[in-house]
Amino acid sequence: MAAPEASAPDGAKLFKNQCAACHTIHASDPKRQGPTLEGVYGRKAGSVADYHYSAGFEKADWNWDEAHLDPWLTNPQAVIPGAIMPYKQAKPEVRKAIIDYLKDLH
Repeated sequence: MAAPEASAPDGAKLFKNQCAACHTIHASDPKRQGPTLEGVYGRKAGSVADYHYSAGFEKADWNWDEAHLDPWLTNPQAVIPGAIMPYKQAKPEVRKAIIDYLKDLH
């Protein structure tokens, strides 16, 4: 009997369990510690109005996409020194699921 295939991680569940304590996916939701992630995929880094970003975001002249989200979720401080985000995710499959979820939302 063959072993069952492992299912891909569920991005929505991962977001809820690992990201939603600090981030919302709807700008109309009550503010949390981090900026809303509504429309994050394709948005200029550090551009949510009324959110106070770490100083390093002033130099972030790029938009959030897979090429920027993956290293960000791996180690935010390596992408933007001084960034105030304690989350780090070492597992590529988890990062991919979260990124795909954010991409699919918007």
